[in-house]
Amino acid sequence: MEITQEVLKVLQEVKPGFDFAGQSDWVDSGSLDSFDVIQIVAELNEAFDIDIPVEAIVPENFNSLETVETLVASLLEDE
Repeated sequence: MEITQEVLKVLQEVKPGFDFAGQSDWVDSGSLDSFDVIQIVAELNEAFDIDIPVEAIVPENFNSLETVETLVASLLEDE
């Protein structure tokens, strides 16, 4: 499964019914709160066997499907 689809699956498990693919500015708009982001980080860490560093847990990395995918892809490349 490609990264985008796997990331989308994780996101939808954390917040079912939210249109992750069709919306952006998730954190900036308040659609995701800090608890949602922490849940997403934990699920992405498990799903991709990565460790998202604390310094990467910033709103700009969790505002759209593209930014989350870019974060995950960069961490996968570093392994």
